[in-house]
Amino acid sequence: MTPSVTVAAQEDFSTPWQHVPDLLLPAYGETWLMVGITMVLVIIIGTPLGVTLHNASPLGLYPNPRVFTTLNTIVNIGRSLPFLILMAAIIPVTRFIVGTTVGIPAAIVPMTTAGVPFFARLVQNALREVRSDVTDMGQASGGTTLQVIRTVQLSEALPALAGALTVNVIAMIEYSAIAGSIGAGGVGNLAITYGYNRFDDNIMIATAVTLIITIQVVQFVGDRVVKALTR
Repeated sequence: MTPSVTVAAQEDFSTPWQHVPDLLLPAYGETWLMVGITMVLVIIIGTPLGVTLHNASPLGLYPNPRVFTTLNTIVNIGRSLPFLILMAAIIPVTRFIVGTTVGIPAAIVPMTTAGVPFFARLVQNALREVRSDVTDMGQASGGTTLQVIRTVQLSEALPALAGALTVNVIAMIEYSAIAGSIGAGGVGNLAITYGYNRFDDNIMIATAVTLIITIQVVQFVGDRVVKALTR
């Protein structure tokens, strides 16, 4: 076989560049659908978990060693397993909750399971940076525990929370790519199905560049939000 024929045969595996958007854009939308739904659940569950984790600690408003130890252990366990292992380990739970182990619903379950303890720890760290004298002043002013949490702790920690949210969104984008290995859809599934299994270099390059640009944009926007919220 001549070199020219070999090159032509290799090029046949790749999707023509003009057709790449037809595959990439729907997959990109699926990625953001997974990340969007997951982040809503992560914020709803992870924020109160992180607030409780901080305030049940010795530095919090209502120290409770038993509650703190229990929650701290749960969060540590949730953050200990690599996402791929976690995703495989909770397949029975995923099937029980959504009735399937493939597709976007099946990806949201492990992504949320991994994202909640991660975000809860970030929330705890953000609240821990709030100066104790500010919290003491809120209590001395007669504020209830919920009022102090809402108007003092969360308000003062807002820039750090925005940074934590940025980090978590980036992590979920990365997890969504890994979830492509179970046929969850999205950019990750496109990269595996076409770029890896079919040796499609154009798709592989396009998905890699898309993810890199996406992460850069998310980080840039997050940094701008943090800067705007910083007093």
